[in-house]
Amino acid sequence: MSVPLVSVIVPNYNYGRSIGLCVEAALAQTYPNVEVLVVDDCSTDDSAAIAAAAGARVVSTGVNSGVAVARNLGAELSSGEILVFLDSDVAMHPDAVARSVELLGSGQGYGAICGTYEPEPLIRDSLIEEYRSLQQYHLLLKSEGVIDTVHTAILAIPRRVFDEVGPFNPILRHTEDQDYGRRISERYTVLSSLEVRGRHDHDDTVRIVLDKVFARARLAVPLILGRRHLQGGFVTGPRAGASLAAPLTVAALAAPALWGAVWALLPLALFALGVWGDLDMYREVRRHRGRLFLGYFVAVNFLVNLTVFAAIGVAGVQWLCSKRFRHLYDPQPLPDRPAAAAGVAAGAAGAAGASHG
Repeated sequence: MSVPLVSVIVPNYNYGRSIGLCVEAALAQTYPNVEVLVVDDCSTDDSAAIAAAAGARVVSTGVNSGVAVARNLGAELSSGEILVFLDSDVAMHPDAVARSVELLGSGQGYGAICGTYEPEPLIRDSLIEEYRSLQQYHLLLKSEGVIDTVHTAILAIPRRVFDEVGPFNPILRHTEDQDYGRRISERYTVLSSLEVRGRHDHDDTVRIVLDKVFARARLAVPLILGRRHLQGGFVTGPRAGASLAAPLTVAALAAPALWGAVWALLPLALFALGVWGDLDMYREVRRHRGRLFLGYFVAVNFLVNLTVFAAIGVAGVQWLCSKRFRHLYDPQPLPDRPAAAAGVAAGAAGAAGASHG
């Protein structure tokens, strides 16, 4: 029986730090029939050359257009019966593709398989990366099973499903995955599986992490309000409560000055409420890294929760004032992608489509 070709599609923009590890891991899969295609979105670093040297076939979008356009172009230029979209800062476990193919063929009717992260970052060089790795690991752990979104860091999808659902929306720069998750879950079952794993090179500064949290939380609001329910895993009742407790804690710091010393207990109680909302995560952090790191983790997570609340506040104003924002995820015709350059930087296996087997 023939083994279906799997196309691993890696969108890339300036990920020279991790792209080599990403490609090497993709080419080292135990699955015997894989091609690796890196779609470079006009990087200004040497990441495209690194990917080619590692053995990937590399093509360019021609114009910097965003990750959605890069993924769509990869799907168009690849040949696989199964597509695996892989972020350029993720190195898959050797069996990740094989497990994805097995789950898609299990007869359960899955339209997509989403992989998860390890609790340790791919490149360990900052405390904020350690924070982000453990935070994301826990949230993905909690969302294991059937979900109504997609995690595109490792996303396996049959080509026939991708063709039916349609391409990623190129208008969306930060939440194209949430939009795609809404669209695919209306037709197919999406599975988040701990059997498909990889290591992620997370952002290494607090500013970048908070900027991304703010952007994604703000842009998620019209999608969540449109569905009128919380998505689970990443967005749950306790998680929302923890985010709300953070700004209330800050506001309550004025209580002792206004009403007397006894009110000093109020911010402490609100802070404890926020900790309770994320208690399972804090227990997991303590188990992995001990009490000392837990203190750092709690402090950073408090900042993250403040950021989420601020993003929701801004989104609330936008929701009231902007019809376009309210209807950001409404079904609409997708614009044509920009003309892509056909230039190929061939690596060692470029001429053969970077396949092995």
